[in-house]
Amino acid sequence: MTSISIIGTGGMGQAIASVAGRGGHDVQSIAHEDTSEATGDIVVLAVPYPAVSQILSQRGESFAGKIVVDITNPVDFETFDSLSVPADSSAAAEIAAKVPDAKVLKAFNTTFAATLAQGKVGELTTTVLIAGDDADAKATLAEVVTSGGLRAIDVGSLKRARELEAMGFLQITLAAAEKLPWTAGFGVVS
Repeated sequence: MTSISIIGTGGMGQAIASVAGRGGHDVQSIAHEDTSEATGDIVVLAVPYPAVSQILSQRGESFAGKIVVDITNPVDFETFDSLSVPADSSAAAEIAAKVPDAKVLKAFNTTFAATLAQGKVGELTTTVLIAGDDADAKATLAEVVTSGGLRAIDVGSLKRARELEAMGFLQITLAAAEKLPWTAGFGVVS
């Protein structure tokens, strides 16, 4: 069993907690305004991208040695026409630079809460794409995901977070434009 602290109690935080709970893992849910210590071996940042900076300044040192999962999509919500990080970077890379002693992963940002909670995208099992530089950290998160009934795919190094964020951005803009519902998403057929 893995212990997981999820900072953020919104739809995504609740859906990730549900997946981890189905897999028999110990879950601690913390509202992002709450300053309680994140005690899990895995810390999931299930908050909007603008909230990450404050969380890292308040708690970043306590993440040393932990797996930190960035689920954010750094979308410019004023214009919905771009990501708010430099083109050669990602939110995950920025987080990794601020918590260098943590094992930062990018995951869950290419799924909506509904597809995580249901475990399905249409008739397909929901797939969580995972990027990161630490193979053991990715394997640990993949075990949490698969034990909760979902699929996990290791997409490579943390550099792939940029592509995952672009994919998440595309999915969000399609849903916001009502071209696909918030209960839908991208599926993987293999």
